[in-house]
Amino acid sequence: MENKVALVTGSSQGIGLAIARNFAARGAKVVINSRSQDKIEEVSEELKKEGYDVLGVGADIQTHEGSEKLVKNAVEKWGSLDILVNNAAINKDTLFLRMKEEDWRQVLDTNLNGAFFCTKAGVKVMSKNRWGRIINISSIVGLTGNVGQANYSAAKAGLIGFTKTLAHEFGGRNITANVIAPGFIETDMTEDLPEKVKKSMLDRIPLKRFGKSEEVANLAGFLASEEAAYITGQVLVVDGGLAL
Repeated sequence: MENKVALVTGSSQGIGLAIARNFAARGAKVVINSRSQDKIEEVSEELKKEGYDVLGVGADIQTHEGSEKLVKNAVEKWGSLDILVNNAAINKDTLFLRMKEEDWRQVLDTNLNGAFFCTKAGVKVMSKNRWGRIINISSIVGLTGNVGQANYSAAKAGLIGFTKTLAHEFGGRNITANVIAPGFIETDMTEDLPEKVKKSMLDRIPLKRFGKSEEVANLAGFLASEEAAYITGQVLVVDGGLAL
């Protein structure tokens, strides 16, 4: 990935940060992102001290303007955008009958519409270069559904259909589009779940442990590389066997 330019949304922590660090370690120049400029600058300085070539950009991907700002910053600093990882996500979990319209809209605006806006801006650059990698971070619940996550599941399932269409439309320009669907990964988002929920989930995982962000990042690193040049339109599950 030497001299490739990557953008990873929602990369101030968790899976997004692990992917950004993985890409940077492989030689890529990486734009990292959070809605908070202060937060992403703090993370950016941390990665720079590790010797990585990164740029922290605070932007809200729920808007055309925020997404275009991210791509514009990448192109202005490094002259290109080769790899896009749509990772930014939020959750507003509750049973469907209790779910407010605001809960539904906010989750879809970030988790699905954000990917649309960022891809719309980024794929134009990739098309000109006749090379690109689009990796969308979905979830196992986008395949299986889950109680209390109608909004989250719908958004993550939408990413899968979105990605397959991108694979059809841009394959002729040497741009691949794939989905990673993590299962239960140890992140700040999952840390807040009740212990009984965690135990119930652990009992269903054949490998008998939760995944690590780095394990998702390793797959993203592969999909972003030349080694995955003939893989597109696929959904790759990283769940320890949870969905079996």
